[in-house]
Amino acid sequence: MKILVVNGGSSSLKYKVFDMTHESILAVGQVEKIGIAERQPVTYEPAGREKVKSEVALADHREAVGFVLEQLSAPGSGIVESLTEIRAVGHRVLTGMEEFKDSTVVGDKEVAILKDMIEVGPLHMPANIAGIEACMAFMPNVPQVAVFDTAFHQTMPESSYLYALPYEYYEKYGVRRYGFHGTSHRYLTQRTATLLGKPQEELNLITCHLGNGSSLVAVKNGKCFNTSMGFTPLEGLVMGTRCGTIDPALVPFLANKLNLDWDEMDRVMNHESGLLGLSGVSSDMRDLGEARASGNTRAQIAFDVFMQSLIHYIGAFYLELGGADAIIFSGGIGENDAEVRELVCKQLAVLGVSVDFELNSRIRSKEIRLSTEDSNIEVWVVPTNEEVMIARDTLALAQEVVRA
Repeated sequence: MKILVVNGGSSSLKYKVFDMTHESILAVGQVEKIGIAERQPVTYEPAGREKVKSEVALADHREAVGFVLEQLSAPGSGIVESLTEIRAVGHRVLTGMEEFKDSTVVGDKEVAILKDMIEVGPLHMPANIAGIEACMAFMPNVPQVAVFDTAFHQTMPESSYLYALPYEYYEKYGVRRYGFHGTSHRYLTQRTATLLGKPQEELNLITCHLGNGSSLVAVKNGKCFNTSMGFTPLEGLVMGTRCGTIDPALVPFLANKLNLDWDEMDRVMNHESGLLGLSGVSSDMRDLGEARASGNTRAQIAFDVFMQSLIHYIGAFYLELGGADAIIFSGGIGENDAEVRELVCKQLAVLGVSVDFELNSRIRSKEIRLSTEDSNIEVWVVPTNEEVMIARDTLALAQEVVRA
């Protein structure tokens, strides 16, 4: 079965097409700067052929989806002769709150429920929903499956997900910690169980998805026990442009000082803070590395604050789990930044962690164990694969629709 996986961002649309017979990738591509530029940069890379780059005038996500589908089925350059060959579409969706605890087939009813959640994720949810609605319009008889970033975290106990606010806020408004990057953490958990040769339900793990957006999960007996992100993806670690956890009293304090409304404060915390806000240089760890090497003090401070927040969460989760079988590094930083991994592992030496640092220095985006045989905790680099998880869920649910 051929499955299209769509990841609609606020100003982008990324996609992959899978042949699920062997989970092979038939095509990958993206549309950028939707709603920002007059013409949108588009990339399209069919398997075994050269990447095609172009610029096209596309007004919104609906037009972007339409253009992508035309590319996929274009005579000579497409990867399918007809769109009817694509039997299901899987969509990455930011949050399902408590309404959707697992991946689900979506129609008009479900889309209406998702629209009520836009206020929780105003940056991501409109784009996620736009992608779903566009695919429903262009492919009306094809199952559309929503795969939620929050689903993996639904196993958290109340002690992990409740805030110490009046309980009625949770009952009336769903105010609680939901966690995000769940599809990535679910993949890392399943893949690590395979790598360690142990049943997933017997494993305690700390999975580290580190990139421009970063989150950690404490996996207890193969299920999410706690996670660093909260009601929104703003809570937790210091990130590329997000502040992470701060004293909430700072929000009204700074709003009054700067004469900003709540939406403007939200923009500051989500888009002007984190590594970018501290360094004044960039949100990209690679740029900070160059700035630090040239003696930029603020870049060094930003890096140090990020590292301390990362080590803080790893230590806290280790204690909450009562020990861990493995620590997993993934995401753009986790997979590629040897210095970050080295500094974390040196701090973890107190727990009996032993790592081959020479090997670590050579690893970029490669699945490999970094820990030595005598290490109390295994340390792995595992490149994440959210798209294949979305494709697998989509396949399973589409087959249920067919059987029904």
